[in-house]
Amino acid sequence: MSSKPVIALTMGDPAGVGPEICLRAAGDADVLARCTPVLMGDAGIFREVARRLQHQCPARVVSLQDLSAGQRPEEPAICPVSALPVADIQPGRVQKVCGQASFQYIETAIRLAMGGRVAAVVTAPINKEALSLAGIGYPGHTEIFADLTQTPRSCMLLADDAISCSFVTTHTAYTKAPAAISTQRVLDVIELTAAAMTRMRGRPPRIVVCGLNPHAGEHGLFGDEEGRCIEPAIAAARDKGLTVEGPLPPDAAFIPQVRARTDLYICMYHDQGHIPFKMLAFDTGVNITLGLSIVRTSVDHGTAFDIAWQGKASPSSMKQAIRYGVMLGGTGR
Repeated sequence: MSSKPVIALTMGDPAGVGPEICLRAAGDADVLARCTPVLMGDAGIFREVARRLQHQCPARVVSLQDLSAGQRPEEPAICPVSALPVADIQPGRVQKVCGQASFQYIETAIRLAMGGRVAAVVTAPINKEALSLAGIGYPGHTEIFADLTQTPRSCMLLADDAISCSFVTTHTAYTKAPAAISTQRVLDVIELTAAAMTRMRGRPPRIVVCGLNPHAGEHGLFGDEEGRCIEPAIAAARDKGLTVEGPLPPDAAFIPQVRARTDLYICMYHDQGHIPFKMLAFDTGVNITLGLSIVRTSVDHGTAFDIAWQGKASPSSMKQAIRYGVMLGGTGR
């Protein structure tokens, strides 16, 4: 019996780059030295993509029943969760059936992780429009995992050696983001992320909290969220012994001089952190959902429909996500 952890890789949207990056990661020597990957998805899609790319596809197929019963494969394997009509799947197109299937892969992997059958779930990208067409109302992976695991508090962390950002609001319209910011929510995100960063890096992080408004509100001239919500959360975090600076004006928070003294940014909304993160770590960044009772990591890019099934997608972020999944899978959340 292999001592390496079994990691579930969900295919993501079958019409995107997910099948390709899962296949490439499952055949990577560094990945195989760390874990045994099980590809959760559609065997027919994996085989068709492998054929088009002239890439090796795992020969081992393990049933969901066997995995659920505790069988631990000792080599890369495919767990068939769906049986899509391969000839009808159009790579690079938004399709209702793909949205439904991608949700099914996630739901199945979560059940396996909650049952202790896999050490972590690593997700390939999904398409939110396809999810919506299938009648699935979640705006993204983070919300799916939080809901299906009944997690009371969670947040998204984008992690990389160059920069790490955590988010108070994520898939929220900008008109609604200010109302979603509260002292407790900011403090929750600081605490969740500080604990995770301490486990991953072996020391408490140096944290910078970004303001919401221009000039971090300029003492209330451009908004009161800083004084009303963000500053009290920073004070509470400092009282708990955390090293926290801010709120800093968002337009100056990511300059090189600040990054040199910062391990972690707490960002108030999606693009505030995603833009600098993707500029610095697009190919290597990892998305981690914090606060869950299971480990979930992900690539930090989308379905890339424009290059789907063409052999052009880089598996770098997927391999990094697996590395983080293995790291966190043995240390708790």
